[in-house]
Amino acid sequence: MIIKKFSKYLTNIEYPKEKTSWNIAGILKGQNAHYKFDVKDLIKESSKRGYRKGNLKSKADKMVFEFKDRWIILDMEELNKYIKNKKIKDMELNDLIPKLQWTMEVLK
Repeated sequence: MIIKKFSKYLTNIEYPKEKTSWNIAGILKGQNAHYKFDVKDLIKESSKRGYRKGNLKSKADKMVFEFKDRWIILDMEELNKYIKNKKIKDMELNDLIPKLQWTMEVLK
């Protein structure tokens, strides 16, 4: 499961006590801030494309995307502001990353 794989990169791990929009909380190794992460699998559209739905009212601090060799982590507050300002519903992650300032890449 993707949450278990991502948990290897965290310390001080917490899990939600009830159903909510975040899946795991903790501190990224080598960092000092505690965040709530939205970590879900991509839904396969084809062998080369996948997508993920998100919620603008999420209580998560960060949204996590898994790739073969890395994790991409986006800031939810910044992402939500961008989406609202641009009035968009669908976006490509590769197009989005350079437009956001708080984006982190964690190598596996």
